[in-house]
Amino acid sequence: MKKTAIILGATGLTGNILLHKLIADDRYDHIKLFSRSKIKGLPHKVSQFTGNLLKLDAFKVDFTGHEVYCCIGTTAKKTPDKNRYRQIDYGIPVTAAKLAKENNIPTFLVISAMGAHLKSLVFYNRTKGEMERDILQQNIPNTCILRPALIGGKRKERRLLEKMGLILFKVIQPLFIGNLKHYKIIDAEDIAQAMINLANTKNCKGIIIPSNDIKKIANI
Repeated sequence: MKKTAIILGATGLTGNILLHKLIADDRYDHIKLFSRSKIKGLPHKVSQFTGNLLKLDAFKVDFTGHEVYCCIGTTAKKTPDKNRYRQIDYGIPVTAAKLAKENNIPTFLVISAMGAHLKSLVFYNRTKGEMERDILQQNIPNTCILRPALIGGKRKERRLLEKMGLILFKVIQPLFIGNLKHYKIIDAEDIAQAMINLANTKNCKGIIIPSNDIKKIANI
């Protein structure tokens, strides 16, 4: 049976890689994108629904399929207002999970972050922890949360400090052994492939996957 996949965040680094992987995957005959703006040049198997994702409930009728891939995320630099930040990094993924539950979508995969924790003193990590908790509370049969470390890959926008950080991290990667392996750079390509592999093996019964395991799953 051919499947329908839903992607949130297809204009971002990981989401865009995921999109093109699913386009090339014969197991999927329909891909639905929910975003603020359209992506040009996509094939007919892709349907695009544009609007305000902070009001994702408005898309309930069209939010149907077999799998949801949530790659939504912003940064403190792009969204310095904490209330707005929370609306994006917490509000959109949790609303998507609630819609998936209401529309009987059996598989939900979401990208969180290493360090996510409900009781973290860091706002970013605490927000991610709350997002994880409330998604898991929806009890969607196949729910998987990925916690990548620093994500590597070619971004469209210029992020000088982030680029410098990635270069430095790559130089010291050989020193990341033992417990430090959790902090190794994880390529966006591996995150996208791991999500697809998890969705198709149904090996995501409410599990949280640390960064160092994502690459292993991508290579299955």
